[in-house]
Amino acid sequence: MGPPNWPRRSGIAAAGDRRPAAERAVPIPPPAQDVPGGKNEQVAVLAGGCFWGMEAVFQSVKGVHSVTSGFAGGTRGTASYGQVSTERTAHAEAVRIVYDPTKVSYGTLLRVYFSVAHDPTQLNRQGPDVGPSYRSAIFPQDAAQRRVATAYIAQLGRTKAWPRPIVTRIESGAFYQAEAYHQDFFWRNPTHPYIVRWDKPKVAAFRNAFPQLAN
Repeated sequence: MGPPNWPRRSGIAAAGDRRPAAERAVPIPPPAQDVPGGKNEQVAVLAGGCFWGMEAVFQSVKGVHSVTSGFAGGTRGTASYGQVSTERTAHAEAVRIVYDPTKVSYGTLLRVYFSVAHDPTQLNRQGPDVGPSYRSAIFPQDAAQRRVATAYIAQLGRTKAWPRPIVTRIESGAFYQAEAYHQDFFWRNPTHPYIVRWDKPKVAAFRNAFPQLAN
């Protein structure tokens, strides 16, 4: 028997699913601006649909020390999987990425995020998952990250890297860790239907498109 709400992610596409083929990354240019590096660990918080796949992609990036699945926005009191699933808490499923800026930059993480980690043109959904908790959103941790993320969205819009407008939002809000059974879900459940259908192709696409970044 699985955790609460286990059937929520069946791996079956919802009607009208417009997600591009997960087997390929969308080629996009690197950001024209980036956050200055440093010697201390830095943190990025990104939301882009189901955190299982987002976590696995960024765990595969060189220079990333840890990735935690959780919820951003909303309040701590409602940051549980069961409550967020109601789509009434204002949270987004998100990942908290701790990385070494001497090995990978914030801008590079954003490039992976926009190219292959999710589809930034889908509004309040990703693939088979529908609702605002699956929205595309960036939660900058400081003014520099906010500036770079905002500029990159504008840059990608100008270059029309994606065939449809990017709907990614820049938001504020704390990050709250999800339940233990969500952590490292991709690696611990390799035969789960959702992982096989949606997330394994995404990780493979990352490795194919960014071999120099893959660990």
